[in-house]
Amino acid sequence: MENMFDWSHWHMTTIGAASAVPQDGRLTLTVNPTPEAHYSDAQIADYTSRRDFQWEPPLRLTVTARVDRPADTVRGTAGFGFWNQPFVPGQRGFRFPQAVWFFFSSPPSDMRLAAGVPGPGWKAATFDASRLLFWLLLPAAPLGLPLMRIPAFYRRLWPVGQRALGVSEMSLDPHLLAEDHTYTLDWHHDGAVFGVDGETLHEAPYAPRGPLGFIAWIDNQYAIVTPQGRFGSGLLPVEYPQSLILSRVQIEAIS
Repeated sequence: MENMFDWSHWHMTTIGAASAVPQDGRLTLTVNPTPEAHYSDAQIADYTSRRDFQWEPPLRLTVTARVDRPADTVRGTAGFGFWNQPFVPGQRGFRFPQAVWFFFSSPPSDMRLAAGVPGPGWKAATFDASRLLFWLLLPAAPLGLPLMRIPAFYRRLWPVGQRALGVSEMSLDPHLLAEDHTYTLDWHHDGAVFGVDGETLHEAPYAPRGPLGFIAWIDNQYAIVTPQGRFGSGLLPVEYPQSLILSRVQIEAIS
């Protein structure tokens, strides 16, 4: 079992106009006012390199958290869970992304990877580009992406692409973000179960194999990735301080 307030096992990072402040049993990750084209990020993680990734299923993550303002006023991304940080600054190599987490993004982010689920918003989500089916289909991508712009082909073909990428998502009520709630993530070998305050909200039929690292963060980035071949990224101006406040992080083995 791990608890985030055992600082010997956790690494705080602040970039730009960001801060990470532990106080009264909570950790407040804050992005302060940031001009456009400047990056700010506040995060806590249990790794400094890919060699440190230690988490594999089956396990349960329990997090009690909130943001300090309405979700529609947050600019950038935020969340908590497990991923493989595909690109690590200062280290060689790139890994195709894997993640199982609670993830928030604000417009103009548009990562519309699950059919019927909006691109931005507060989500429970899995993603695994290391799956064999994805690698088998990858050579067809130059032909498939243009076809996805035709609605009939999108409806027929994208479910195969979504399965290949191990994508399973559910939009969550964004109003949850502005209040303390307890989120649970049961990560199994064959899927993941996401819950809020003891109620199961999403059961994903896919999950990465791991090992992955734990992360919780808030920043001012946006990204655009769609089946129709729209790709982009950038930084958003932040006018007012915005914080992700964590009061509990617990990781434990389950059967």
